[in-house]
Amino acid sequence: MRKLFSVDDHIVEPRDTWTSRVPARFKDRAPRVLEDENGAEYWMYEDTRHTYLGLNAVAGKPQEEWGREPMRFEDMIPGCYDAAARKTDFERAGIMSSLSFPTLPRFGGALFINFQDKELADYCVKAWNDFMYDWHLVAPEMYVPMAIIQLWDIEAAVKEIKRNLERGFRAITIPEETSNLGLPSYYSDYWNPIWEICESEGIPVCMHIASSGWKAYRPPESSAALEIALSMTQTITHAVGMMYGPVARKYPKIKLVYSEGGIGWVPVTLERADRQYGLHKYWGDLDQSLTPSQICKRNMWFCMIDEPYGLANRHEIGLDKIFWECDYPHANCIWDETQPKVEELFADIPDDEAEMILYKNAEKMFNWKVPEIPEWAREAHIPTLVSK
Repeated sequence: MRKLFSVDDHIVEPRDTWTSRVPARFKDRAPRVLEDENGAEYWMYEDTRHTYLGLNAVAGKPQEEWGREPMRFEDMIPGCYDAAARKTDFERAGIMSSLSFPTLPRFGGALFINFQDKELADYCVKAWNDFMYDWHLVAPEMYVPMAIIQLWDIEAAVKEIKRNLERGFRAITIPEETSNLGLPSYYSDYWNPIWEICESEGIPVCMHIASSGWKAYRPPESSAALEIALSMTQTITHAVGMMYGPVARKYPKIKLVYSEGGIGWVPVTLERADRQYGLHKYWGDLDQSLTPSQICKRNMWFCMIDEPYGLANRHEIGLDKIFWECDYPHANCIWDETQPKVEELFADIPDDEAEMILYKNAEKMFNWKVPEIPEWAREAHIPTLVSK
């Protein structure tokens, strides 16, 4: 049974995530769960109604039951929103450490940018981070705390990073792209205080696929599934932009982690990025001190779930540049058949290389010691739904 560190999972926030943590005067406008006339639950915040889609929580369900229709918490297995239930699910699968992204706030915390009441938005960011800390305390050896920040207020964001560093947070998550969210791009100086504190403290900056919205082009007649298939192009676009851009050149120790964007595209993308950089560096007024691939190899890390092609090219990507992720409880996750799928995927890979990808690289990145798999889980790791 292989020990695993998943660097990309998702929490479906419980109903009281915000109402139990924001000041009383905000409780009627903070995110809260209501029920419609058909019995479906939805989130309400300020004057906005938001419905959870079924694809956000399909772990443990047969594919035939997947869909985008609204759902209730009772339609999910408890591990989607309950930290104790998830701990059991994960131990049984050999997942001994986990880094989780938000759901309602969007994967990079961008939801609160558009709040009309920015004081409420500030409290909502802090409330989510407090919730994440409480989640972490349920299994402090397993759950790696990661913070969202006040993207619209850099001074407040730096204070929030410091507040969470003091209680052991190991990373922040921000959107892949910000200019389409009404904020300055990462090429601007606006973000410098964030890069400065993350570099000085050695804190990874995690950017999840689709964290700035679904932007991949698809014909209007096509299935939404095509958009999901194309979403990796957003990671490619952003990563190459950062290879060309000023952030890693100005902050040489910055750590940029691309979550759920995959790894198979990395070698061919670096090949093309370097070629075009060389062809156009003069008229394009490009910094000539480092090539895109040199920036990538120094400052970027990538994550995979089950990519045979990517693993076959692991040495071109860099063994120390690859993390494993489960993506629980989303449609891409390989729970609850985690161990059989991992064994199949890594069958022909030397154990020392497999261990780097499956947990050791993440241990180093997040300064986190992955605990041993409990004996009861080793004895009973046949795939089973255990959080029902």
